This record gives sequence, structure tokens and C-alpha cells, in this order.
Amino acid sequence: MTLALYLHLLAMATFVGGQLVLGLAVVPGLRGRDREGLRAVARRFGWMSLAALGVLLLSGAYMASERHLWDDSTLQAKLTLFVIAGALILWHLRNGAAHWLQGAILLVSLVIVWLGVSL
Repeated sequence: MTLALYLHLLAMATFVGGQLVLGLAVVPGLRGRDREGLRAVARRFGWMSLAALGVLLLSGAYMASERHLWDDSTLQAKLTLFVIAGALILWHLRNGAAHWLQGAILLVSLVIVWLGVSL
């Protein structure tokens, strides 16, 4: 259980922390200077985010099973937002020009973290 929690927290830190770094430092710092470089960083992070979501799914499913949480309404809300976050990431990977998606992904992610803390 400790390894699953460690992997879950590491993937969450990668996913949410990366969004914060990109949104607050990389994008504002490179906007208007290196459009292609910014695009490359954002794409790589998008794929890394999907990998982190995979780790979150596997480790979270294991922990939910171990703790018998599948019927918990908080977990159900978290899983619903997890699916929404995944869909938003895929949409953003296909349509990088829709900048509002970045904010939507971050907002959903922060709510997921909040729900996870309350579990």
C-alpha cells in the first residue's frame, strides 16, 4: 500500500506541479519569443501527463480496492473528474490553440487533488 501511495503522489505531483510550472512560468516566459519551442514543451508535457494519469489510475484503483472505497461518493466524484481531465488533455493535444483548455485542466486537477486529500 505504501508503494501505491508513493506512486500515486509522485504522479499527482508530476501532473499538477507540471501544469503549475507551465502555466505560471514557461508559457508566460516564452510567449511571443519561441512559439515552436513552447509548442514542443507543451506537447511533451501533454504526453507525460497522460502517462501520469495512467499511473494515477492504476495506483488509485489498487488503493481503492485495498480500502474498499468503490462505493464512496467522494471517490466517485474524483473518478468522474479524472475522466473529464483525461478527455480535456486529449482535446488539448489535438487543439493546442484552445488556451482555455489549459485553465480547465488545471481547475479540474486541483479539485481532484482536493477530493483525494479528503479520502
